[in-house]
Amino acid sequence: MKNVLCTICARGGSKGVKNKNIKVLNAKPLIAYTIEQAKASGLFEHVVISTDSDEIAEIAKKYGAEVFFKRSAEMASDTAGKLDVIRDAFVRSEEHYGKSFEYLIDLDATAPLRSVEDIVNSLKQFIENDNENLITAMPSRRSPYFNLVEVDKNGKVELSKKLESSVVRRQDAPKSYDMNASIYIWKRDTILNEKSLFLEKTGLYVMPEERSIDIDNELDFEFVEFLMRKQDAR
Repeated sequence: MKNVLCTICARGGSKGVKNKNIKVLNAKPLIAYTIEQAKASGLFEHVVISTDSDEIAEIAKKYGAEVFFKRSAEMASDTAGKLDVIRDAFVRSEEHYGKSFEYLIDLDATAPLRSVEDIVNSLKQFIENDNENLITAMPSRRSPYFNLVEVDKNGKVELSKKLESSVVRRQDAPKSYDMNASIYIWKRDTILNEKSLFLEKTGLYVMPEERSIDIDNELDFEFVEFLMRKQDAR
């Protein structure tokens, strides 16, 4: 396999769910699921955690991840961009391990329902298609061409996107997808030099809705726990 680094970025502050990244979910800390998936994939020599929290760092180490730096206050602020945080972890990792990584895969700790196969297959697709970077998503429930609307500054309500001819059935609208914040992949030059997530050769790996929930609030947390317990009961 290619020389691939895995990063998992998990700061201590969380608005929607207190201590979200280490909150116990179906008997394990949330971050443990992503660490275990990364290790089970067999793709990575190093699974690196970027965090500003000593508690997150200790729990991550317990589950087999590596924590060799503490994220700066600037990188842990509410205004810090996700791409900047991931790039920071990548640069620090190359310096720490004294090597260049060909690819970077970042796994979001708040998306614990992804499968190990999703990680392996998204990288396979990424390499086969010679993408610059890759994002994951699920088919969207709603369409900007049919039933997603915006309100302009004058209060006018209109469709988010329009076609030359009206779409009267959702099935006839162009396919659209919801990003699920699960897996991100970059080539080395791309993560080091690009400032945008959407590039000429950005790839899209599509996952089903049942593996695409991103925990952002207490309701998401409870729903994911319900799905996990349902799966365990089978």
